Amino acid sequence: MLVFKDIKGNRIEPLQHTLNLLKDYPYLQIHIGSDSQNVGKKTVYCTVIAYRYGNRGVHYILNKKKQIIIEDMWNRLWHEAELSIDVAEWLSKQINVNLQIDMDYNEDENFKSNKLISAAKGWANSLGYKVNVKPQTQIATKAADYNCK
Repeated sequence: MLVFKDIKGNRIEPLQHTLNLLKDYPYLQIHIGSDSQNVGKKTVYCTVIAYRYGNRGVHYILNKKKQIIIEDMWNRLWHEAELSIDVAEWLSKQINVNLQIDMDYNEDENFKSNKLISAAKGWANSLGYKVNVKPQTQIATKAADYNCK
């Protein structure tokens, strides 16, 4: 499993963290999302598990990794979906929890990421996940985007 940290850099065990939060907040919404950026000669990926307390705020934990640059946009964006789905599958197999996957793809056909929606969203939906794409609410991918920079 990936190593997750809080925003202060403290290592967090995601399963126990999620269980503790659900015990105190049974109506917690959990969103998982990833984003990537090419920075210099590296591609930075950030995967976030975001915990939404209704209308009372959000906090998240994240995994950030750097690798050799992936210049092909399609492969880079597809790997974002793979990371998010892998984390969602791992977490949902550990505990019975309702997860949503936020994908940083845009329904607007003027954006290149639009071409990935059908395949990526279809894959996640076939596994039973609700998927949010732009312009829908993007909780986890906004945090991932912020931490990729």
